[in-house]
Amino acid sequence: MKKKPTSKPAAAEPPITPTPTSAAPTEAAQTDLAPVVGTNLRRLRTRRGLSLEKLAQISGVSRAMLGQIELGQSAPTINVLWKIARALEVTFSALISARTQSGALVLRSSESKILTSKDRSFSSRALFPFDEPRRVEFYELRLSAGSVEDADAHPPGTSENLVVTAGTIEIDVAGDTHRLDAGDSILFEADTPHAYRNAGRAEAVMYLVMTYAEEIG
Repeated sequence: MKKKPTSKPAAAEPPITPTPTSAAPTEAAQTDLAPVVGTNLRRLRTRRGLSLEKLAQISGVSRAMLGQIELGQSAPTINVLWKIARALEVTFSALISARTQSGALVLRSSESKILTSKDRSFSSRALFPFDEPRRVEFYELRLSAGSVEDADAHPPGTSENLVVTAGTIEIDVAGDTHRLDAGDSILFEADTPHAYRNAGRAEAVMYLVMTYAEEIG
């Protein structure tokens, strides 16, 4: 959607810490997502018989960065996570899921984990429990005024259904630009590069339902 003015991923990026939405981040909140991603990355990589070097080649993420992520020493930016998920052919949630017991789960806003772009102009908050990989994912997206988020292509057959609830967004997809004001929605195939642009003067807020073609990961 895992982009960015435009965020461009570097070979080795500084860690992005998940933070609560309504309070200053505690030390635990800053670090609790990193080990989850690290454990999932190592499991998914080894399941596919990939070395760190090979995964670095096919994902475009440096071996050093992948090693730091696996060790839980670095929580990657949203763009880096998408690159890894794409290379491993898994859903985004397969990398951030921490399995929990079944039953009703309340997701408190104050305990939300937020992933951001490198310059923090773009943020994504998962509105589903990190219990297991899933075919349908639900996110709250925020994009600062004047910023652009460039998204890499998602796995084949992936679609995005997005509604704007505040501000104005321009979405570039398949060579066309679509303008959405508050209340407008769009459904498009997201298996090609696309971009979100906020040409307004206020932060834009969007809600996104991402649907994968089939269960993967």
